[in-house]
Amino acid sequence: MNSWLPTAPCTPENCLAGPAPTVPGPLRVLRGAACLGLLLAGIAVILLVRSWARVPRLRDALLRGWTRSIVAALGVRLRITGQEPAPDGVLLVANHVSWLDILLFATVRPGPMLAKTEVRSWPVLGPLAGRGGTVFIDRDRLRQLPDTVGQIAAALRSGQAVAVFPEGSTWCGAAGGRFRPAAFQAAIDAAAPVQPVTIRYRLADGHPSTAPAFVGDDELLPSIGRVLAARGLVAELTFHSPMPTDNGTDRRLLARRAQAAVGSAPAAAHTVTNPYIPAQQQRQAGRTAAWR
Repeated sequence: MNSWLPTAPCTPENCLAGPAPTVPGPLRVLRGAACLGLLLAGIAVILLVRSWARVPRLRDALLRGWTRSIVAALGVRLRITGQEPAPDGVLLVANHVSWLDILLFATVRPGPMLAKTEVRSWPVLGPLAGRGGTVFIDRDRLRQLPDTVGQIAAALRSGQAVAVFPEGSTWCGAAGGRFRPAAFQAAIDAAAPVQPVTIRYRLADGHPSTAPAFVGDDELLPSIGRVLAARGLVAELTFHSPMPTDNGTDRRLLARRAQAAVGSAPAAAHTVTNPYIPAQQQRQAGRTAAWR
């Protein structure tokens, strides 16, 4: 692992909340079966996305409907607040908590995303991400970063909305990481605005939830199981005012301003302060590094 690779100190043992309201077993099975059926239907979606590649409105409507169905089948209610999402040709930057974040963006504004290469191997979602123009980054290879920035800039110049998680890694949501400035250079190069987006997960009573967090050495299936079991899980997307990039602002200042808007306060290096568990039960883990 290279020293530039961003890694959160969050772990499932220390950062996931204790007992929370859950649904009965039969409902979990029903949710899981519905999700499985929709994932299998995703094979047809891939074919239609390929056929409708030249008709963006139809393609995007199909993807929005499909991903919204999956989110609903998982038992998650989506709440969108704040500024109206900016027109196409915008860099959407958000804090990163879960694999679920990717689905949430697709329900609101389908388009290219910056994702780690491992996403390619995800069933159905991986091929769909590729068909959707996702820019994959091998986080172990620093020399690929300029090419990645160039691909994002090209997508922005073409009028597409590109979603990026500048923390470079998932965090539990009770703590966050520093926004890395690399992707912001793409917005500057393309003269495209940057729109910060805050992702929060809550229970029906408004209390924050870490159930969807996909952190540390967590595996995908257990993480999906926690979401299927959660009762009253609400995903909140808050869109903040777009920030211009044609006023001479450099990428580092843009990253700091976007992070402040999102409200993703960096935790101290190697430490996560989690309100759900006693401080003495938290242990040091992971490594924080600069994503240039």
